[in-house]
Amino acid sequence: MKKKQDLLSRNRGRWLLRFLKMKLTAILTFLVFVSFGNGFSQVKMSVRFANTDIRTAIATMEEKSDYIFLYKDEIFDFSKRVTADFRDAGFDEVLQSFCDQTNVNYEVRDRQIILTERPVIPGLEDSNVQQDRRQVTGTVRDSRGQPLPGVTVLVKGTTTGTVTNMDGTFQLMIPANAEIIEFSFIGMRKQEMPVAGRSLFDVTMQEETIGVDEVVVVGYGTQKKANLTGAVDQVTSEVFEGRSMSNINQGLKGVVPNLNIKLMDGKPTQAPQFNIRGTTSIGQGGNALVLIDGVEGDPSLINPNDIASISILKDAASAAIYGARGTFGVILITTKDPTQGRTSVTYSTNYSVKNPVVVPDLVSDGYTWANMFAESFINRENSMPQNVNKTLKFSQAYLDMWEERKGKTGLPEVEINPTTGEYMYFASTDWYKELYKDYTSSNEHNITISGSTDKTSLLITGRYYKQDGLFRYNTDDFNVMNIRSKGSIQLFPWLRIDNNTDYSDMFYHNPSNVGEGSGIWRNIADEGHPLAPMFNPDGTLTMSAVYTVGDFWYGKNGYDTKRKIFRNTTGFNADFFNKKINLKGDLTLQNTNFNEKRRQVPVPYSNKPGVIAYVGTTTNDLRDINAETQYIATNLYANFEDTFNDAHYVKLLVGYNYEESTYKRYMAQRNGLIFEDAYDMNLALGQSITVQGGHEKWAILGGFSRLNYSYKDRYLFEINARYDGSSKFPENERYGFFPSYSVGWRVSNESFWNVPDNLISDLKLRASYGSLGNGNISSYVYQEQFSISQSGNILGGVRPQQTSRPSVLPAGLTWETATTLNAGIDLSMLDGRLYFVADAYNRKTTDMFTIGMTLPAVFGATAPKGNYADLETTGWEAALTWRDKFNLKSKPFNYDVKLTLADNKSVITKYNNPDKLLSDYYEGMVVGEIWGFVTDGYFTSQEDIANSAKQSPTFKTTANGTWFPGDVKFKDLDPDGFINYGTDRVDDPGDRKIIGNNSPRYMYGINLGADWNSFSFSVFFQGVGKQDWYPRYESNLFWGQYTRPYGDIPKSQLGNIWSEDNPDAYWPRYVSRIANNADGPLRAAQTKYLQNVAYVRMKNVQLGYDLPRNLISKISASNARIYVSAENIWTYSPLYKISKNFDVENAVASDQLFTSSNAGDAYNYPMMKSVTLGLSITF
Repeated sequence: MKKKQDLLSRNRGRWLLRFLKMKLTAILTFLVFVSFGNGFSQVKMSVRFANTDIRTAIATMEEKSDYIFLYKDEIFDFSKRVTADFRDAGFDEVLQSFCDQTNVNYEVRDRQIILTERPVIPGLEDSNVQQDRRQVTGTVRDSRGQPLPGVTVLVKGTTTGTVTNMDGTFQLMIPANAEIIEFSFIGMRKQEMPVAGRSLFDVTMQEETIGVDEVVVVGYGTQKKANLTGAVDQVTSEVFEGRSMSNINQGLKGVVPNLNIKLMDGKPTQAPQFNIRGTTSIGQGGNALVLIDGVEGDPSLINPNDIASISILKDAASAAIYGARGTFGVILITTKDPTQGRTSVTYSTNYSVKNPVVVPDLVSDGYTWANMFAESFINRENSMPQNVNKTLKFSQAYLDMWEERKGKTGLPEVEINPTTGEYMYFASTDWYKELYKDYTSSNEHNITISGSTDKTSLLITGRYYKQDGLFRYNTDDFNVMNIRSKGSIQLFPWLRIDNNTDYSDMFYHNPSNVGEGSGIWRNIADEGHPLAPMFNPDGTLTMSAVYTVGDFWYGKNGYDTKRKIFRNTTGFNADFFNKKINLKGDLTLQNTNFNEKRRQVPVPYSNKPGVIAYVGTTTNDLRDINAETQYIATNLYANFEDTFNDAHYVKLLVGYNYEESTYKRYMAQRNGLIFEDAYDMNLALGQSITVQGGHEKWAILGGFSRLNYSYKDRYLFEINARYDGSSKFPENERYGFFPSYSVGWRVSNESFWNVPDNLISDLKLRASYGSLGNGNISSYVYQEQFSISQSGNILGGVRPQQTSRPSVLPAGLTWETATTLNAGIDLSMLDGRLYFVADAYNRKTTDMFTIGMTLPAVFGATAPKGNYADLETTGWEAALTWRDKFNLKSKPFNYDVKLTLADNKSVITKYNNPDKLLSDYYEGMVVGEIWGFVTDGYFTSQEDIANSAKQSPTFKTTANGTWFPGDVKFKDLDPDGFINYGTDRVDDPGDRKIIGNNSPRYMYGINLGADWNSFSFSVFFQGVGKQDWYPRYESNLFWGQYTRPYGDIPKSQLGNIWSEDNPDAYWPRYVSRIANNADGPLRAAQTKYLQNVAYVRMKNVQLGYDLPRNLISKISASNARIYVSAENIWTYSPLYKISKNFDVENAVASDQLFTSSNAGDAYNYPMMKSVTLGLSITF
């Protein structure tokens, strides 16, 4: 049983909610009274008049302002038209523009506006009257030459303007004395063009200068990148466009420097680990906090099409606002907002063909496999094998039969042993070909409906993604559906109500093996030898098949997983005092439902005609798991922003945050399904019944603040602070205060800066320092825990309940603390075409939650974990972006290049290992280091063996310990005449030294893009510059039969195994189990077989074409694009010179549903490569 004292008791929680309601009511009441004080000039509105008649314009202003217009018809010339475009402008500005264009005056009386004729003074010209205006026309295009709708066209210094239509054209009546016309559009540089008597304009708009003018999402707000003092990166939705992926995790890897995404495998449901800037904590872990629109969420279930931007907060200064859960960085996913103006509908679809990046290339020829199996076994045991594992009999006579069959065709694969009556197999089965389809496919549909008026906005999106399974039988189909509704209502000019609702529904069928409980890939390595076919002549499964692919073919065993998430966030946004004060609040309710049904039934097979046996469970079992997580979060925060004396900019944020999560789990299992296809617990009648529950609840309460100050945009200062309380800690250690500080200096804004803009346009230096607590511990670690079970003894005719011994509590449990120092530079050069950003950092993680001191055996319990270890991580990152264009055949050719590079290294600075045993962490250890032997080639003769350091008894290659030429030879580094591990300590490692490190170093990305004449092209490479890997003893796809004699044989080993005729081969004498047994010389890490797993991968390449506007306008479409995209289609790694059976990006184990391994054995779901054809069209 588990008990906990909540951060807030049930009654305190009720009082808190009541207090919040009272507080919110008081705030809203205050805001209402404030609104009544707004004067006529404070009424804000957004209107657009495009050659609008006078009566319609008056009606529109009445509707948007709640004022009534009074006038006589004779004061107007109703043939005139009104043109204007205002966004969030004062009503007096709008009304004045209307009066100037219609030559009338106005007077305000209460809620009435009285219009009167404007008198004409003789001899005085009025520049506002219609006869002194003239019409100009033009077309606005983007940098690719495509017409650009929605561009604001405005006479500078006036409110006279319009917007371009769907063809990018405009008409505008301008005053005769107009000098300059401005063109502006979101994401584009504002342009000014002199009138100079012209009446026709042809305008090409360019994208914003990269870097400096970019607006970046940060904690509880946004900032211009030019004013950032912390380490923040941001990517937009462009990284996902044109790519087919089951979730966004597959599209983010390599895009941002030092954002390390560890994809355990290619399974569509795989949840990755998000790491920012290297090793964070060896105690409680250090994944980054992922927030979706400000609320913690699962990025694997968000619609990639919904994403507007993703910000990565890397240092303490930028992440401190999120306190204990942002200790090791924060990933902010911001979804798209409704578009401005008229309603638009966008539909997109794509179809992808996929297959694995790597399919193991193994020996499938039965004759070759049988002979190599016998050789490896005999060289180890000095005797002929009697069985191939447990799947079939083996003997010299059987091997002779293979020899007799050599070169003959038309012989049956299955014969009957005349002595035993059992099947004898002579097949050449490729089990991976039986396992995988030749290719699989996915299909995706997206629809977006978006639009807004001056008071309301609405975005509705929907997505359906379906991926056909990879497996040939009982395939693992996956589908996910997403729906989002996001909108706002402007109740008053000062108050807006926002709502964001999203729902996701995921289903995945996961076939399973019941034979040994291991994953399909591990079982193929053990039982999937090529000698046996899939089926016997009578259609029954062979024993090799039933343990591997045959179980999938039978189609009864597996997991059906459903996951549904519903989330709703309602908030308000209130502005006061000319938007200098802003108040925001939101309340999120999220419900996550998880259901998993597992069915296990015995699978039949046959070793003898007419005899059926079974593997797996002895009964038909059904298990049902239901879990629910209820999550509530609320934020209330206020902003003050102002500039004083045109020099002092101040922005202050103060806020409150409360979050609570409750998890409940129920599991029921029963045997005795009355028939194999049953999926209902009512149809299980067995006596073995298991029922389990689970419950976890945690809460956090925090107050946060941020102060920004800048002087003349030169000197930038920021202070963040968070005071956090967590229910996961004892009451006396529950709260922590975590501040951070950052500064910036925009050197290029100094008066002494005389460098031309076309050389260096912006130079900023910045630094930050901060400390954050890590609250990522178990919810009940500070409480005694014990379990209740039923005793096996019978007392008084019943089996009584019993409890286990309570766990020992750690002393003085407190927060892990991460303290980060960061320095960076932002540099914009060559008129903004070249942008460079770089950071260097040092992060110290102290009081990590790890094992305690070794206690005497008489203590009687395991030592509790506590705050006993420290870690220091240093690193750097850099990104260089170049964007330019030139004309090609009189049309602009735009191109861009982005290069990213990052590195980090972590060192243990404190750990409870006073003897510095190499089997654990120790002080001074570089995380990931590999200790190993130095390989000195092979023994060349018995004389060489006799004269070399003795490798026995530490190692042996044969069962009796005899060594032979061709066996691996190690250098005696002591030198003491023996090869051994010493005492396995740093100061006595035997004949080992540090030979490598398995941590990735020099992670890089290369992104190239270009567009011309409606065509676009991009290619993205991602890789790791340095990383070592020593294959584990279970890595059968690497070692082959050097592990177990009945394992797979990589084709790359053929012709490259030591023999007297081939003494320089890569692989040693062919002996089984020397990579598997504890005393095997290949199991010990060593220099010869240490693998370089650095790599470069073409993650994506894409070619697109924008269909001509004159063509798509016939179906009332404004944009249409077709594209072809390819994912993961090329990879290079030095590893592939030795073995091509591994995906170098994925040489680690998968989750427990498919494998029981937990290290780099490649027994996992493969990463996928794909080719995608897609279409996107907007109406």
